[in-house]
Amino acid sequence: MSEEAIAHEAALRIALAAREIPEGDVATLLKALISLVGEPLTTSKLAKVRVNRLQQASDAFADIDTQYLKKAVRFLKGLDMDLEGHAGLPPVEPYQEGDMPGSIRIAMCSNTGDQIDGHFGSCRYFMIYQISAEQSRLIAIRSADQEPEGEDKNEYRAAAIADCQVLYTMSIGGPAAAKVIKTGLFPIKFPKSGAVTEQAERLRLVLAGSPPPWLAKIMAQTQSEACLS
Repeated sequence: MSEEAIAHEAALRIALAAREIPEGDVATLLKALISLVGEPLTTSKLAKVRVNRLQQASDAFADIDTQYLKKAVRFLKGLDMDLEGHAGLPPVEPYQEGDMPGSIRIAMCSNTGDQIDGHFGSCRYFMIYQISAEQSRLIAIRSADQEPEGEDKNEYRAAAIADCQVLYTMSIGGPAAAKVIKTGLFPIKFPKSGAVTEQAERLRLVLAGSPPPWLAKIMAQTQSEACLS
């Protein structure tokens, strides 16, 4: 993993961890983490953070129930990066790399969890689907509504879905689209919204039939990468 990718991964972990701390914020958590492990904050450093040390690192955390800090630390370690089980969100299906040969991974911008009703720069969730000609699975739900302070929002969001090949969104601006494309994603606009399950099924049928050239190219690339891994 490149240094840039590691930096984005660390930023994502910190943002998700901050959400789990009542009355907490990214700035307070950042200050506490820097006092604990120093700069730059990396994934390897975050993996070493302990609940008791985090609680002692900031007066703001002194009276916080440890159950919240335990959850935050799990995010810092990268153990709970996906948000399955949150109230109102659909269940995530088990998936391991290699389970679905010939499949591609797509991200859908959503505010509700069941509709493509979010804009890339402001949606709450990225619904992550793995899709092949035979089936589609919701394999992850990633938070997208809190970027670390000082971070480039578009770069942060693009990094959060950099493992995907296609992005479905209601809209995306030119600069943001450039960053998305740079990570290897192909953005597709759905200005009139639509159910995520319906769009996943439509794409599955396309994969099972005659994919357009751009999609056939993506499929060929993923198959090539699978053979090399």
